[in-house]
Formats: sequence, structure tokens, C-alpha cells
Amino acid sequence: MNSGPFAKSGQDGAWAPPVLDLNRVCKSYKRGSHEVRALADVSLTVRRGEFTAVIGPSGSGKSTLLHVMGLLDGPTSGMVSLDGRDTSGMSGRELARARNSRIGFVFQSFHLLPRFSALDNVALPLLYAGRKRGDARRAAGEALASVGLAARGLHRPSELSGGECQRVAIARAMVMGPSLVLADEPTGNLDMKTGQGVLDLLEELHLGRNSTIIVVTHDPAVAARCEGSIRLEDGVVVADDRPGDKGT
Repeated sequence: MNSGPFAKSGQDGAWAPPVLDLNRVCKSYKRGSHEVRALADVSLTVRRGEFTAVIGPSGSGKSTLLHVMGLLDGPTSGMVSLDGRDTSGMSGRELARARNSRIGFVFQSFHLLPRFSALDNVALPLLYAGRKRGDARRAAGEALASVGLAARGLHRPSELSGGECQRVAIARAMVMGPSLVLADEPTGNLDMKTGQGVLDLLEELHLGRNSTIIVVTHDPAVAARCEGSIRLEDGVVVADDRPGDKGT
């Protein structure tokens, strides 16, 4: 169960704030004597149960937006709220705790620890949260079973296919019951058939658990599997075709 200063998820029917709220977010980087604007005045709201793609050409700011959404990087200006709490005043330890418990990450290159089994890779977020090893491994086993890998838990990443590695990564992202799952080019290292299987799994998790999932992609076919999309160009949101309200 999630605890601390964050709002409840609202799964019991009670009102809850949006999962994520970005208000006039800007992000700039210094490159030598030049300042590069990666995000410019981005305001958007991610509501519970969304399955949305973030699209745009290379250099449009997609990865920067994902990093800001995932609390991996702070904005230069503007506000980012997660589950109703402004994150700007959070300490480094609080941010790390929020990333571990409230946000699940799925990366193109999987980011699995090579010396750990699939089971222990999935158990890591639970161990970081203070769960006992036995409890963490049991929960990790259930998460692996939910992605069709119950029989592969003791295999290391080098003994798994690319599609299996991505399923392990998805199980790891979901094991804490996060408010938000961020998937960065989740099919980028996979062949078309395997990639479709990963998208099928994300769709099943979205529909079966009402999971909130944001997929960053340059592939129109991947974006088409989502329920809506946000398009970035030069760090600016130029189109938002998500169903329902479009944010603030």
C-alpha cells in the first residue's frame, strides 16, 4: 500500500487528483556559452487511466519531457505535481522514494542488472522500499507470472530473448503498483512481431488494471496503439489529441 504525503489513487471511488500535472514547465541546458531550450512553457495534465503516446521528431524534447515527468530531472522553471503534490520542494531522498514507489520505468535497452536473475531484477524496487527479501521475491514471482514469465524467473538477462527481457522490465515497472508507468521507446530494440507482443502486454495492463501509461515513441505504428497522443516540436506541445479534457 502506498503511504506518505501523496494522495490515494482513487481506486476505491474516492476523488483523487491527476496522476501528473505540469504547469508552464521550461527546461534549458547549457552547451558551452549557449543555452539550449529543450522544453518551452509545457502545461499538461495526465489523468488516471490514460494510455497516451508522446510523439515528435528527433530533438523535439520527448526524452526531456519523459525525464521531467519521471522526476529524473527537474524543470528550469514551472511546476510538476505528482499525485497532487508539488515536487519542487522535495529533497533528493523524497524524489528517489517517489520514483521508486509511484513511477514505473520501461526503457528501450531494458536496464536489467546482468548478474541478477529475472526474479531478483523485479524484486529490486520492493527491496529498496524496505520489503523483506522473501516477501519481495514472492511479489516479484507474481509480477513475472502476470507477464507470462513464471517459468523464467531464475534465468539471467543473457539467457532471455529481447522480448522476454522487456517483459521482465515491465514486471519490474509494475511490481510496486505505481501511479504512472513511463515507457521510453519500449519496442525500439525488438523486431516487429516481438514489439507487437510488448504493446499487447502494455494494453492488457492498461485495460486490466486501469494503469496510467505514457509511451514515448517516434514510431507512428506504436503511437496508433495508444488511446491518444501529445506531439512535441522544438520543445513545445503543438498537438494534444487525447480523449476528454486536454489539461490546464
